Amino acid sequence: MRYRYLGSTGLRVSELCLGAMTFGRETDEATSHAMLDRFVDAGGNFVDTADIYSAGTSEEITGRWLKRRRREDVVVASKVRYAMGDGPNDRGLGRSHVIAGVEATLRRLGTDYLDIYQVHAWDPGTPLQETLATLDTLVTSGKVRYLGASNFSGWQLQKAIDLSRARGWEPFTCLQPLYNLLDREAEWELMEVSRNEGLGVIPWSPLRGGWLSGAIRRGMSAPVSGTRVETAGQLGWGERWDVYNQEERTWRVLDALHDVADRTGLAPAQVSLAWLLGRPGVTAPIVGARTMEQLETNLGAAGLDLDPADVDKLTQASEQRLPYPYNVIETDPERR
Repeated sequence: MRYRYLGSTGLRVSELCLGAMTFGRETDEATSHAMLDRFVDAGGNFVDTADIYSAGTSEEITGRWLKRRRREDVVVASKVRYAMGDGPNDRGLGRSHVIAGVEATLRRLGTDYLDIYQVHAWDPGTPLQETLATLDTLVTSGKVRYLGASNFSGWQLQKAIDLSRARGWEPFTCLQPLYNLLDREAEWELMEVSRNEGLGVIPWSPLRGGWLSGAIRRGMSAPVSGTRVETAGQLGWGERWDVYNQEERTWRVLDALHDVADRTGLAPAQVSLAWLLGRPGVTAPIVGARTMEQLETNLGAAGLDLDPADVDKLTQASEQRLPYPYNVIETDPERR
């Protein structure tokens, strides 16, 4: 397992981050702890969870495992934003909910501090300065070491960075966006902002819920029974079958992915993760797993470098038609 600095900070994290969203949902506590042990044994030191995952159960499972480890050896990240109760202030990024959220997260994890605390999404109902000022107090109090954002647009991220800089508040040091071979919109602005401002990037859903794991090939008319893609269709999640099945680009990407995997002897999931690990600005994709077998496959991407020709093949197959104004920017002769 290789290690990378989280953006421009001095914090070193493993090149793969273990996502704990399945803990307490698809994966029971014993298996979750076995996964955490295996991840650490493989050199991993970076674990990501959130208060909303299984209504706090994911944090509790992670916390009970953490008691058996030296706290300083594990970089623990969590998130706040979504509803954790029925009250009017049990959601959002207002001061009341953020402070209550971090206190509850620390209690569930059984720790005095979080290495990284991320806002899970933009909150249009709360003034940005209220959120950022509150987050700054969490850092100065020692409850949080670093701050991050997830599911922000480019302008939202840049505005938050600029406001923190102007007020002398602790800035965001990492971004958690949707980014994979099928979803490359983050490259249009979010990756540019992150590189320019020195933010680490920890992509979520690097295998897009199983689309890039090898289980789906051209010619299929429905997802395999029992897979996350099938579940996504039942629950309306973003990786559901009807979202990607209708695009020829999806099958072009999968054709290229399986071709590279078949020729190299690697699992499609490993090829997908290795491609993402090689993208400019990416720090550590968040790999989730329901089973130990899935985790073992994902760990096989650690330390893996694809042949440049295979990288080009995947990159070209997954290129997206640029919307305005990115198409104009891309063809501007002054950029050449």
